[in-house]
Amino acid sequence: MTDLADPDFKADAHPIYADWRRTGPVRRQRLPSGMEAWLVTRYEDARRALADPRLSKAVRPVSADNALPDDIGAAVSRHMLAADPPDHTRLRRLVSAAFTARRIEGLRPRIEQISDDLLAAADGRERFDLIDAFAFPLPIQVICELLGVPEGDRDEFRAWSNTIVGGTAYREEIPAAMAAMVGYIRGLIAERRAHGGDDLLSGLIRVRDDEDRLSEAELSSMVFLLLIAGHETTVNLIGNGTALLLRRPERWARLRADPSLLDSAIEEFLRYEGPVENATFRVATEGLEIGGEHIAAGEPVLVVLQSANRDDDRFPDAGELRLDRQQNPHLAFGHGIHYCLGAPLARLEAQIAFTKLLARFPRLRLAVPAGDLRWRPGLLLRGLRDLPVVPG
Repeated sequence: MTDLADPDFKADAHPIYADWRRTGPVRRQRLPSGMEAWLVTRYEDARRALADPRLSKAVRPVSADNALPDDIGAAVSRHMLAADPPDHTRLRRLVSAAFTARRIEGLRPRIEQISDDLLAAADGRERFDLIDAFAFPLPIQVICELLGVPEGDRDEFRAWSNTIVGGTAYREEIPAAMAAMVGYIRGLIAERRAHGGDDLLSGLIRVRDDEDRLSEAELSSMVFLLLIAGHETTVNLIGNGTALLLRRPERWARLRADPSLLDSAIEEFLRYEGPVENATFRVATEGLEIGGEHIAAGEPVLVVLQSANRDDDRFPDAGELRLDRQQNPHLAFGHGIHYCLGAPLARLEAQIAFTKLLARFPRLRLAVPAGDLRWRPGLLLRGLRDLPVVPG
C-alpha cells in the first residue's frame, strides 16, 4: 500500500491519485495511524459521499490517535462538523445567527488594513517567507479579532494548531496541545461571559433560538473549530495559490495585467491545489455501495478532495491550472449540509490578499527552486511549511 505519510507522496500525490481514479477509485488504504479506511477518489462518488446521510460525522472511527481524556474530547468534538442531524441542524442554525454575511462583509476594511500593514513590514527585505510574513498572520489576526482573542496570545495558537493538524507526525504532542487550547478557550469564554463585547464569541454566548442555546461543550467546540478552520484553510489557500502563480511567472504577470481574472483564479487555486487534502472522517452507519465497492457498517471513509478536484471526467483539462476557468464546481469547501460555513470569509480574505500582494510586489518570485518547497505533514491539510520569496 502507498505510504500516505511519505514526504514524496505529500510533495505530489496527484499522479498516484490519477492512477487510483482509473484502477480503483474506491479503495481500502492503511493510514499513517495504522487504521484502515475507504478512500473515495472520483468526483461523482465524492460528491455523493459528502451528502450521503448514511455516512456519519458524529460517529468517530476507533483509533489511538483520537484517544483524549473525556473532558478534553467533549470540549473539542461537539461542533457542527462532528454532528449529524438533528444536532447538526440546530448547531449550524445557532452559529449562523452569529456568523452572518453582514458581519463578514463588515470585516473588509480591517482585512485590507491588516494586509497593508503586513506587506509594508515585508517591503524592503531582500528575501522573506511569505507564509510567516503574510499568509499565516493575516487570517489568524482576522479570526482572533473576530472572536476577541488578545493579540499577544496568537503565537501560542500557531504552535497548538500546527501540532493538532499535523497528525501522526506529532502523535505524542497532540494531547498536550489539545489540553492547552481547551484550557485557554474555557478561560476566554469565562472572561467574555463576565464582561461581554460585540465580537463573535460574545455573539455565540448570547445566541439562542427560543429556549435553545449552545451548551458549554458545544460552545468551546465551536470556538475550537473556528480558530483552527478559521485560519488554517486560508493560510494554505494564500500560500498554495501564490506558489502556483510563481512556479510559472507568466501566470503572475497575467493576473497582474488582468485583475478581472482574480475571482476565477481563486476558485481555480481551490480546485487545483486546495487547502484541504481529505474531508474529515465519515463512518458508515449501515452497509452501502460507493463506486461499486461495498462499505460495511462501522467502516471509516475518507473523501479525497484533492483527487476529486482533478477528475478529468468532471473538469476539462483537469491537470491544467486555468486562471479563467468558468465552470468550476470544485469540492474544496465540501458539499451538502457540511459545506464550509466560513467559505465566504476565506474567499474575501483571499481576494484582498492577492489584490494587495500583486500590487505591492509586482515582480515577486520564488527564492528557491520549486522542487525544494516543503509540504506540511498530516492527512487533513494541504499546505506549505514555508514559501521563500524575493520581492523583485
